Amino acid sequence: MAVMSRERTTKQVPYKLASRLNHPEPTVVSIRNLRIGDGSVTVMSGPCSVESRDQIIEIARELQKAGSHMLRGGAFKPRSSPYSFQGLGETGLKFLAEAREATGLPIVSEVMDIENLAMACEYIDMVQIGARNMQNYSLLKAVGRTTKPVLLKRGLSATIEEWLMSAEYILSEGNPNVILCERGIRTFETATRNTLDLNAVPVIKHLSHLPIIVDPSHGTGIARYVRAMSMAAIAAGADGLILEAHQSPESALSDGQQSITPSEFAQLMHDVEVLTTACQTQREGVTIG
Repeated sequence: MAVMSRERTTKQVPYKLASRLNHPEPTVVSIRNLRIGDGSVTVMSGPCSVESRDQIIEIARELQKAGSHMLRGGAFKPRSSPYSFQGLGETGLKFLAEAREATGLPIVSEVMDIENLAMACEYIDMVQIGARNMQNYSLLKAVGRTTKPVLLKRGLSATIEEWLMSAEYILSEGNPNVILCERGIRTFETATRNTLDLNAVPVIKHLSHLPIIVDPSHGTGIARYVRAMSMAAIAAGADGLILEAHQSPESALSDGQQSITPSEFAQLMHDVEVLTTACQTQREGVTIG
């Protein structure tokens, strides 16, 4: 009796467009002067929420000086409590656009619903689909009909196949510029906010051609663990990081406990650069050998 292959065939994979079987070469997503997925490491950073014009421009300048490649910031905030700060909406997007003009950093921000998608696309360079909306199929199809790159975060309890099927919704509408983001999943563990599933990085690299970045801020929920998990993500082969940083984390309107300071970010960028160079040297040595 013939031995069955352990690898899935093209017909068995439900995510046809996201599968590496149908698209062997890695996808590279271009955002202004950046190329995500080309073997380099792209770092996106900024506060969880845009709180004011001065706040976002100040932090953007500090992060740009420290080496950040993109600016992140929430204008629309999905919060567990209806009484928590929900974001500044379009005003926050305008402040982000001003920060981009001041620093040259492309911006990524979350869009929560179809109603605000067109308006948000007038300001931002990449649309973020948050974990709570990973299976909002109407929204996924809508962003799939835009030309904006999409950062698709993994759902709180989503399997990797469910995550790739969500990417399939975007791809099937004609938008090929999808970047996956592992941001931790909900498990029984309570010592951290989530359990950062770094298994997802090599698994995605094997199953899909789409770039994958890692969010150690949401993945741990605690600032002191962000550096360690950032380094682990790079070692695992991630195409980038998305980090929360704030001038005064203790007074942040959202997620201050997981935000690092600009000085901590600067040190982390140095460490990421050193590790990235070492990993590239090791890979080249293996290839040559």
